[in-house]
Amino acid sequence: MSIERIVLAFAGFVILVSLALAVYVNINWLWLTAFVGANLLQSAFTGFCPLANILKAMGKKSGSAFG
Repeated sequence: MSIERIVLAFAGFVILVSLALAVYVNINWLWLTAFVGANLLQSAFTGFCPLANILKAMGKKSGSAFG
């Protein structure tokens, strides 16, 4: 799996988990959802993604996410 697909999968997972936590635990978990969404938006414009940098350092290969 490429870095791009891992980032997309991780973001989707965190969003779904935070939504479930907001429903069943505390509404303030929506701040995590907002943070992930904002990070995805800024990475679309700047190309900077902390998770992608970590994965690259771990030796994962970059690839075409939608190719």
